[in-house]
This record gives sequence, C-alpha cells and structure tokens, in this order.
Amino acid sequence: MRFFPATADSTALDRAAAYPADGPITALTAEKIREELGANQFRPEWVWLAEDENGYILARALWWGRADSERPIALDCLQVRSTVGDPVAVATRLLDAAHAAFGARPLYNISLPTDWSSRPELSEAVAWRREAGLRTGLSREIQRLRYEWTPAAGLPGAGGRLTFREGSDEEFLEAFVRVSGDSLDEATRDELRRKSARQLAEEDMKFYLDCPGERSWWRLAELPDGTLAGLAVPSATPYNRNVGYLGVVPEQRGKGLIDEILAEITRFHATERAERITATTDTTNIPMAAAFDRANYEVTEIRMVLEASGAE
Repeated sequence: MRFFPATADSTALDRAAAYPADGPITALTAEKIREELGANQFRPEWVWLAEDENGYILARALWWGRADSERPIALDCLQVRSTVGDPVAVATRLLDAAHAAFGARPLYNISLPTDWSSRPELSEAVAWRREAGLRTGLSREIQRLRYEWTPAAGLPGAGGRLTFREGSDEEFLEAFVRVSGDSLDEATRDELRRKSARQLAEEDMKFYLDCPGERSWWRLAELPDGTLAGLAVPSATPYNRNVGYLGVVPEQRGKGLIDEILAEITRFHATERAERITATTDTTNIPMAAAFDRANYEVTEIRMVLEASGAE
C-alpha cells in the first residue's frame, strides 16, 4: 500500500477531489475541495491518499489551515472505503505518514449531528476514526457544542450592569490571565497544567490577533466603579463572524455577568450586519452552554476534537 500527498503526481489532486463523499459522516464534495484550494485553506501537500498496488484509492485525508498558515491546523476530512476490512489500520498509517511530513500532529475535528451517539451507523464510523486518532497520537478527546445565532433569534437586551471599553495590549493580557483562573474549558485547564497562566494568555492573544477579526473589536468589561469583570473578544473565521473569546474573572462569577458580555458581542456583530454568528463551548462547560441557550443561540452540531496531549 502507498501513502502519498497530492503533490506526488499530476493526477493525484483530481483523484482526491473525485473520491466519493459517501458514508454516514458528512464528507467534502469536489466543489467544496476546489473552493478551499482556491482560498489556499487546503493545499495539495495537505491532501493525502492511500492506494493499493493497482493504484485504486482506498482512503483520503484532507487538512485545513488559514490562508497564511505555514502548517495545517486541523484534519478536516478522513475517509476509508467501506470495502476495506481494517479501516483503523489504513487510517492510522495514512495519518502517520502525513504527520511525519508535517512535523506535527494537527488536531482532528469530526462534525457530528447532535444525536450521533444513538445512531449505530454513526457510532461505528466515529469509533474507527477515534481509534485511528488514538493510535497516531491524538489521545485527548474533547466534545464541543457548536452554536449559531441568526437575526431571526432577535437581539439580546443590554443588562446595564457592565460598561465596555477599549484597552491596551497589557490590559488585555492581564484580563486573559485573570479569566483563565478556575476555567471550565477543558483545553484551558489542560494547558495550565503545563504552562503558566501568563504564557497561555500570550498564546491566546496571539491566536485571536491572527484570526480574521480586528483588534479594534476587543473590549474590557467593567463594573461601574471600574473593577474588571471580564473581557469580550469578538472574532471571525474565514466563513462567519464568531463569538471568539469571552470570560468573567473568578471573583465575579455566578452573578449572570456572562450574559451581558455575550450580549455585547452579539450586538456588536449584529450592528455589523452579520447574518450568522458561530460559537463553540465544551459539553462539560454547563454555565457557558446555558448562557448561549439564554441568548437564543442554537446548537447545530457536536464537534468531536481529537488532539495530541500537549497539542503540537
């Protein structure tokens, strides 16, 4: 069996795009693949194939990154033909080959309907992907709820207890440090086991500065006496406006202030004529999920994230 990127020969990319979008887990169509390639968010060197000795494609894997990314950020699509007797083995070898070429193990996002665990065909499709991820070093699993707001949901009201203002980079860095304390976000908690809160804050700030959103959108949330309550970092993806990052400092939690911060972000994007605002939170972060529910965000899917422990 041969494992190779779509740069290997002149027909590989066309063959990868033509691979059937079959199976219970939603796959990418040829049109979508071409669109992502045109946007430089897929690259031929990030599209990998497995073929048998007769040149028949048995599997494909497609990694995604931002247009300016040096390396792929996430595995976006992994398929193995239903005729393959051991999909775990083929998928593992394909991922291992690509990871060696990348010099990294990007995370793997699996987008699933909310009822996936009660549907046997989906549970089986998830199981072999999860096992292949585990064997290739993607040993940490997080399940996230993907939320979406549209204008039909209506704008949340202003609570009136907080004021929002612009702030310096140093002020935002300190706010990132403060809100990470006792976080219920699983990735944040894991990161803080391996690095300081300030290191994590610096990385978070860099991430959001590199996102399509503007730095001028960010706001500090304060109580009337100027006490820091939290922060609002509206952001964007290459496809939609996004909630981005928000949080309340530990000593102000439990007072419903998260609702006002989320409302501020929602109203900001809405005034910019956003037709859709997306957001995600861990299934274990019950308070944040409840805040999205109260703000009339709807759950559209569950995103299973498989990543390396101490993600590379």
